Amino acid sequence: MLGKLLKYDLKWVYKVVVVFYILAIFFSILGRLLNNIENSVVFFAITQFTFGCAVAMMANCLINCIMRLWVRFHRNLYKDESYLTHTIPVEKKTIFLSKVLTAAICVFTTATIIIICLFICYYSKENMQVLKSMLELAASTYDTTVINLLLLMVIVFFLEVMFMILIGYVGMILGHKSNKNKMVKTILIGIGLYMLTQVVTLAIIFIFGLFNQKVMNLINTTDIVNIEAIKLVMTGGIAIYVIYIAFYYWIGKKAFQKGVNVE
Repeated sequence: MLGKLLKYDLKWVYKVVVVFYILAIFFSILGRLLNNIENSVVFFAITQFTFGCAVAMMANCLINCIMRLWVRFHRNLYKDESYLTHTIPVEKKTIFLSKVLTAAICVFTTATIIIICLFICYYSKENMQVLKSMLELAASTYDTTVINLLLLMVIVFFLEVMFMILIGYVGMILGHKSNKNKMVKTILIGIGLYMLTQVVTLAIIFIFGLFNQKVMNLINTTDIVNIEAIKLVMTGGIAIYVIYIAFYYWIGKKAFQKGVNVE
């Protein structure tokens, strides 16, 4: 049953998001082709405009991905569609798991499309050499490798987006426990949970800094900070976000299993 739920959830989300995938790839390829026309001010302007459209479509891919996931969650669990959803012979925890797995798959594919489009738009030996030099400089600064640095960036991006999506899910579940002003409370709860989590993160860093002066220097000084402290905070940040995601998944599942007030 989980497979069928995933199938319908993914189909609904991708129905619109794929359009932006196609547009992003189209403008990326078009801009790349036009970029081969040299010594033309007109075509240079058109090329830059096309690349701008490609970047805009990439941003729309991510924005629409997140928004479609939230809208699907709301419509499928709290609007007219919910009457069918809640009558199918499947546990609520499985329904919630489907929404989370759908989010993970969609975020991964969206990130992949964005990377592909950026590669199409800006790949060249010169650009790759500049990027490589920048990454090598950053990697040497943080005493790591380029591969590890890229992997770290991808993981942080993925976790941050998943964290935001889960905040939205939990906000909707808790907000719809009320009998009125459900969407207003959903938004307020979502914003409140996000801000509270950020405050907790800063508090954790501060408390840890009480036992590690190098970490504390990141907070109370503008002097050159220790690289090991930065690496420690970055690694700890990833661990914290993993915990947050697991925590909000658990909160969302438990609250959802307690019952749903259908609109």
